[in-house]
Amino acid sequence: MKDINSIQQLVDELADAGDRLVIVEFYAQWCNACRALFPKICRLVGERPEVLFLKVNFDDNKDAARTLGVKVLPYFHFYLGAQGRVAAFSCTISKLQLFKDNLEAYSSPFCSIGAPAGLPEFPAVVPHPELRSSAMGSAGPSSDSDFEELHPLADTPTVVG
Repeated sequence: MKDINSIQQLVDELADAGDRLVIVEFYAQWCNACRALFPKICRLVGERPEVLFLKVNFDDNKDAARTLGVKVLPYFHFYLGAQGRVAAFSCTISKLQLFKDNLEAYSSPFCSIGAPAGLPEFPAVVPHPELRSSAMGSAGPSSDSDFEELHPLADTPTVVG
């Protein structure tokens, strides 16, 4: 379980997760429903070590949360490899079955071909920008073929040959 403090960190975590299920919870310290639901979610996610669970504090990331469609708390996004976001919903203790159903549906083994979708809401934020700039130099890519030689998950050069 990791706390996310920026959009860049969220994009990096999604890129590093590969084909794993990533659950992002949007919460606030003042939210009673968030506090009541959190131990139950931790128990469910704890039974599946292959699932990456990320927490985003709404108060510290209001603009990003709003851009991602978060209007009520607690709110969850489920991401799955190259499919990107596969579910987004609000959940309370009375709707815990909705969380369980999504966890069951998306935590089964999955393999994809292609780059992770990341966050289409923030197209300017790319995974690991420091790796991209060092791999391509300060001028950036000269053509689309430069992107084809990058590893789809880490944005680092791969050996082609």
